[in-house]
Order: sequence, then C-alpha cells, then structure tokens
Amino acid sequence: MTLASKLALLTAGTAATAACLARPEDKGVAPGPTGVQDANNVTALYNDTCAKCHGARGEGGGAGTKTLLTAEKFEQSLDKPFFDAIKDGVKDMGMEAYGGSLNDRQIWALVVHLRELQFKGLRASGWGPRSEDGVWKTDRASFRIEKVLEGGMSTPWSVDWLPDGRMLMTNRNGSLWIVKDGQKVGTVANLPKSVEQGQGGMSDVRVHPDYAKNGWVYLALADPAESGRGAMTKVVRGKLSWTGDDASWTSEETVYQAPQETYSGAGIHFGAKIAFDGKGHVYFSVGERGTNMGAQSQTTPYGKIMRLNEDGSVPKDNPVDGNPMWSYGHRNPQGLAFDAEGRLWDTEHGPRGGDEFNLIQKGGNYGWPVVAFSINYNDTPFVTPWPAQGQDFVQPVYRWLPSIAASGLTLVKGDAFPGWKGDLLAGGLAGNTVWRMRVKDGKLIEREEVVSGIGRIRDINVAPDGTVYIAVNGPDRIVRLVPTGS
Repeated sequence: MTLASKLALLTAGTAATAACLARPEDKGVAPGPTGVQDANNVTALYNDTCAKCHGARGEGGGAGTKTLLTAEKFEQSLDKPFFDAIKDGVKDMGMEAYGGSLNDRQIWALVVHLRELQFKGLRASGWGPRSEDGVWKTDRASFRIEKVLEGGMSTPWSVDWLPDGRMLMTNRNGSLWIVKDGQKVGTVANLPKSVEQGQGGMSDVRVHPDYAKNGWVYLALADPAESGRGAMTKVVRGKLSWTGDDASWTSEETVYQAPQETYSGAGIHFGAKIAFDGKGHVYFSVGERGTNMGAQSQTTPYGKIMRLNEDGSVPKDNPVDGNPMWSYGHRNPQGLAFDAEGRLWDTEHGPRGGDEFNLIQKGGNYGWPVVAFSINYNDTPFVTPWPAQGQDFVQPVYRWLPSIAASGLTLVKGDAFPGWKGDLLAGGLAGNTVWRMRVKDGKLIEREEVVSGIGRIRDINVAPDGTVYIAVNGPDRIVRLVPTGS
C-alpha cells in the first residue's frame, strides 16, 4: 500500500483529527530525555480536541466521520499517516492542522490514545483469538491448552529441559523445581543467592545446548548487593549433582556480574533473559533499572544486550574492546531468542504503549529513552518514535500498541506444530497474549495473535516433543499447547 493510499484510508475516518492499558508490571513514570514532561493529560487533550468529531471512543459520527475502530485502521503502517494528518491537517476533508498549536510529543500522544481506543473497541467486538469447545483455531495450527502443573509455585518465571526429559522451573522467590510427567519431583539445593526485589528474583534458567557433554546450566538472577539494599542482574552457570530426583547446585562459575556501584534499590527492569548462539557465545539482557538515559551510555550495564564467551570472557570481536555490550538503548528486554536463520531477536517493554520486537544488531543503539512508541503512565506525552536527523537509532521491526508487557520469546522447533516450525512465539504479561511472528532475512513477513485471555504470560519455551509450554502468573501455573491434528 502506498503512502497516498494509506493516507486516503486514514482520512476517510478522520475529518477533524486522527487523533490504558497501564500494566501492573511496570509502575514507574519515565521522564523525557531532558527531564521535562508536557503537562497535558492525553485523554483530556483528545476529548477537547478530537472527540467532537471522532467520538470519545473513536466511534465516529460527528461531522459525518466514520468509525476508526476497524482492524484495517489499527495497522502499524498507519502510525505515521495518523501523525501527519493531525500535524498537517487534511484540507480536502476539512481537517485543520494542529502542528501550530501542539508539539510533536503531544501529537504522537494523541496517536497512542487513539490506538488504545481502537484496541478496546476491537476487543469489545470480538476481535482476537478465542477457543471453541476448547479448541483454538489459528491460521496455521489448531490446539488445545492443557494444564501441566499448578499449586505451590511462587511466580514461575522460566522453564527448560534436561536431555532426559525432566523440566527445570524457576520461581521468582529463589527456588528451582524439578518437574517430571507433570509433577514436581524434586528441588535444587545450594542455589546462588538471589533477592526478590520488585520484578527481580530468580529469573531465567537455560540448559546449555551441549549439556549432555558439559553438564552446564545457566541462571539469570537478581543478585543482592554486598552491602545495603540493592540488586543487579547477574548470570552464573553451575552443574547438578543428583540424589534421586533432588539435586544440588555445584561447580558454580560467575559468567557476568556488574560492578557493585551499579546495583540499585529499584524494583524494575532487570531484563534477565539468556540465549545461546551455538557458536560458543552466550547472550543475555540487562534492563535499564529505571535509569532511562543510562541505557544510552556504553560504559554502564543498563539497558543492554550483552554477549560473552560461554565461560564469561569477553569476545575479541565485540563492538567495544573488553566490553560485554553487544547492543544498547534498550529499556527492559524480557524476551531473547535466535531465529531459524541464526539472527537474534528481543521483545522489550515500552512504558504505556510501544513494546518492541527488535532484530538485534552488533553495536546497535535502540533509542531508549530518546525515542519510543509510547506515552507516560500518568497519561502525559513522552517522546516521539522516530529518530531526528543525525540520530542513528535502530527502529523496531514491530511495535505493540497498546503494550502487551512483552515477556518470553522462543523458536518453534520439532514436529508437533509443522505450520509454525521456524516461527517465533512472543508472550505478553498484561496483554495475556501469545503472538506468532514469522521472520525471514531479518524481516517480519507474517504475524498472528494465537492466544489471549488465559493469564499473564511469563515465559514460553518448546519442549523436546515440540509442544509449547507457557509459564502463567496470576494464578501461577504451567500449561502447554497441544496440537489437535485438525
């Protein structure tokens, strides 16, 4: 679709102006890069400026405007045309330009508000995946959701499998369970110390791809400060010494630990996801811990995707000599996975709006908090999503607006879901959602929401038999997607 045709589609329903899902996962208000916020309440700004023609819900009606609450007008490709229509006006449709009275942050905030209205309207009309007689039917697969494990958990965070089929499951409170045939059969003792500080705790567990040969298991956790209150994301590896179905954590080695002066009392944005490239490197995410502009510094650990050799040493071909940083300018990456072609992707939280699906590039700056597809939690404008002249930021391949509160990310492998094989599955906490993302040559060629409304999706991983396991919070449980064969 050309820009002209997109604008024509947009203005058919926007004669006066084209213009939350505030999520419990993140409660901080992110100030702009200068520390200055626009005072406008975005909802009030929309109601005062736009609702008279487009309706308080975007339903249209005033001055003959059409509804904006259609799936076609909800497409990401119309973000910029909506913005331009508000800023420059649409003379042929009698729409005034607001660029003289509103700044770009305010105009973008109206687009975000409109996206929220569209989402609410579409959901109310039945848009999105749903089950019939327990069967979820999607474009390329049909499945049932089966309960695997429930009860006794404390915010299950991550799951992975040993070669013998036993599953490891982290709880945010610091424990690591051993699960077999849908039952908790044991625990791992002598784990490294972690602290449950807000969103942080015992987070990711990843079994090394060559575990059968080397026995390594990797953990990402909130490491308590040596003195005082505070924590920081840390990555360790260790081995399991077995006594029946119970195990002890042994042979621990620190893969990554940030300097103590970077530890923070903030309870937000730990990141803490791990991925292996199969070439001797381990990648992991570190959130910006609420520092915002700390993500723009290459000398801090905040807001980074890190890359190290599997033993914790720094590869010689990293972007900065002696620095574990692989990319920067991230907010809170809570999904990290390689695709079938060996490219690394992340999913990360924006604040109110603008969660991102990013192709991770060596040395790339992903822009937080200078650019973002979002507004502040307190319903005020924040920044705009597009880099200014001279700003070399990597843009997301896709953005979720409203936010889904991006969580786990995994590659579909095995034969259980042949229609999904090679696709990525991305979860969302506040969105209670799972999205299927088909990528090729670093581009998104197909996307589909496949699950919604089953709870806060914390992690997604594919079991050795190819079924898809999901860690759900509130209530805490492990479920799996099992193909129906039809």
